[in-house]
Amino acid sequence: MVGKRRSAPQRGNRQRPSGADGNEPDIYQEMLAEAGMSTPPAVSSPERPLKKRRGVVPAVQRPTEPNEPSKASLATEAPKPELKQQDDSDDEEEDAEFEDVAIPEPTVQTLELESDEEEDEDEDLNFEDVDLLIPLPDGDSEQQEPKELELNLSAQKSAMTSKQGPDRRRPITKEERERRIDIHKAHLICLMSHVAKRNHWCNDAEVQDSLRSRLTDKMIQYLTPGTNLSQFGRTESLKNGLKFVADMWKEQYEITERGMRRSLWAEEVEQLDSYVLPNDMESCLDKSDFREAARTLQGSRDVGAQLYCALLRSAGVRARLVCSLQPLAFGSAGPTLPKTKETAKPKSVSKAEHMLSQVAKYREMAAAVSSTSSAGPSTARRRLGHPNATDYNFEPTAAPTKPRPTFSAPKQIRESTYPIYWVEILDVGHQKWQPTDPVVTHTFWKPKVFEPPITDKENCLSYVIAFNADGTAKDVTRRYAKGYAAKTRKLRIETALDDGQKWWRKVMKMYKPKTTTDLDQIEDIELSGVEAREPMPRNVQDFKGHPVYALERHLRRHEVLIPGAVPSGTVAAGARAPLEKVYRRKDVRIARSAEKWFRLGYEVRPGEIPAKWLPKRVQNKRSRYEEEDQDEGDAGTPIYTVDQAEIYEPPPVRNGRIPKNKFGNIEVYVPSMVPKGGVHIASEYARRAAYALGIDCAPALTGFQFKGRQGTAVLNGVVIAKEFEEAIHATIQGMLDLEQESEDEKRRYVALKLWRRLLMGLRIRERIWSNVGEDERKEADRQAELEAEIGAASDETEEFDMVVDDDDDGGGGFLVE
Repeated sequence: MVGKRRSAPQRGNRQRPSGADGNEPDIYQEMLAEAGMSTPPAVSSPERPLKKRRGVVPAVQRPTEPNEPSKASLATEAPKPELKQQDDSDDEEEDAEFEDVAIPEPTVQTLELESDEEEDEDEDLNFEDVDLLIPLPDGDSEQQEPKELELNLSAQKSAMTSKQGPDRRRPITKEERERRIDIHKAHLICLMSHVAKRNHWCNDAEVQDSLRSRLTDKMIQYLTPGTNLSQFGRTESLKNGLKFVADMWKEQYEITERGMRRSLWAEEVEQLDSYVLPNDMESCLDKSDFREAARTLQGSRDVGAQLYCALLRSAGVRARLVCSLQPLAFGSAGPTLPKTKETAKPKSVSKAEHMLSQVAKYREMAAAVSSTSSAGPSTARRRLGHPNATDYNFEPTAAPTKPRPTFSAPKQIRESTYPIYWVEILDVGHQKWQPTDPVVTHTFWKPKVFEPPITDKENCLSYVIAFNADGTAKDVTRRYAKGYAAKTRKLRIETALDDGQKWWRKVMKMYKPKTTTDLDQIEDIELSGVEAREPMPRNVQDFKGHPVYALERHLRRHEVLIPGAVPSGTVAAGARAPLEKVYRRKDVRIARSAEKWFRLGYEVRPGEIPAKWLPKRVQNKRSRYEEEDQDEGDAGTPIYTVDQAEIYEPPPVRNGRIPKNKFGNIEVYVPSMVPKGGVHIASEYARRAAYALGIDCAPALTGFQFKGRQGTAVLNGVVIAKEFEEAIHATIQGMLDLEQESEDEKRRYVALKLWRRLLMGLRIRERIWSNVGEDERKEADRQAELEAEIGAASDETEEFDMVVDDDDDGGGGFLVE
């Protein structure tokens, strides 16, 4: 209660010392002085100052207990405005107990009672408001001046827009796509050469001798069934032999390294500079390493499949090495290298993270103050927390740690769960190639288990190439892809370029056998059947660019369906979306305008109904409004299919006269547009020859050359009547002969001028040396020879290095006789 006075209990019969003047010393002021705090001015009056109200005072936040008042309640409960006075001779003072609390942030300070026993003792305590100045690490303890706040709406807007969603990858430009396609091609060729080299290593005699000793006679007997068995018996014998060999290979071969993985793009140059090769990458780089792997049976999964192929070949089994090539993707959605910490964008610090960092900062500051003030046995900071805290010496002891068992854990290699290399075995009974993989999937005769999902970041099935023992290869991607036409085909070079399929056939031609066997024809028919039996896609996006099926929404601007096209099925874009009809790609036709058909040599039949109306392309809003005002209700440009057009037949040539258009020329975009009875002569001299002979002709308009948005007509030769063809060719030849003679005459004239200049120079030299003695002339010749050996320029040859001027008839500065 405020104003209540009673004597403090005596603890341990200890008495507080009195001052020299008989007054009790101000212990709190001494504690502040020892702590290095600012001391309030000395009190001149014997009476203590009045107790101040506890308004807004620095405090330490701590969790509120269920039975303890909250901060809000403490703040609202203001002390009663009663005055409390104490005599100077009052020697009774209780010992206040405090709790050592870490100071995370300078907030409101509140007094917390330790127990119920001391509740009455602490009621008579008077404390003054003191600002605790904790020294900062940099030594700056002065109060910082308030900073001016600046409102930046643009920065806030950009920050809000950046948080709306994840960073989307920007689409690549046309130049970047062309560059990626070229890199994709080069990478494909390099990977093909790499696999061809590994396939050649599988035929090494030393490697096969090292592996053949691991096969038992029973295994070899099963792997090479006799011809006396039936078709089914030979197949079953081969399967049993492969099962025995796979079990043996699984037990003896150990994977210790990482094999080939999917290639990734680097978005920034810094990623390539900081890229480090993994420590567990494959170390088999040459044939000696491959032979060592055959002896130790250790290496990557890729080497394991290659050695397995060599093992089967050593037993007489017809096996070929299969590899799923992992080239760099050419599209914008290709996988990229993960961003490092240096190149990653700094994330915005949230308010909670900022508060946690401030708490950690103040804890470090409090620990620094505690370490600096722990020199003496009793410090001001300890007495502020508890007066008897120095009587106890707490020495924390670490708990005994249990010894951990030491064992060698197997090395974990992060790889895809789908293989890059495997082996194909020829089933002689059925004349069919079957896959087998004893390293990763441990399966055989299951071709559909080798395709990884689209979410696999380590493996992508796009090109699967099988290499025979003789070095020839075949593209067998269609055997292992579940959706070749819908998904896998979009990842290949055939869809990236117009001539992509032609380029890929040219590459595979290098590995094509010289003669096509019956087995090759059987395999080609099998792969074509697999592609033909591929079911209809279930995803709407897979219909885009599909070679067999098409949706009306995916038709291009100049593509239409033929009249009466029958849908092959329906598909829905979602659970609540309406069903869309699926059509065959063969029912899609390309439609063009009448002008474009004319440039291709076709003419739209009169009375045909347009298959489609193309809306006009709007360049900007202003032009759109102008078109709406001028041509309101115009449906656009009509386009027609090839079924609605026929081959254009121009008017024939009559009486040697060529039919011309309003510009005085004739359109010859294709050879079929030459009028009947006429001939097209593509020569720059044809028009001059026709004018020279007085023959009627018409310049041939063969196309347009576009620069920007304007087109310029291209005229190439003339069209004349067929009966004048020989005369025109003879005249053109005569013009060419005259032009050649003119060129020869010019060259002859230049040569004569050079000879004339040479003779004039010799005459001038003779006149100069005519009055010179024989000895002086010899000395001059000797000096000239020395200069020639040294490489100095000769005065006698400078005149021949001059540029010949056709109009120069002088004598080099001398008069001509």
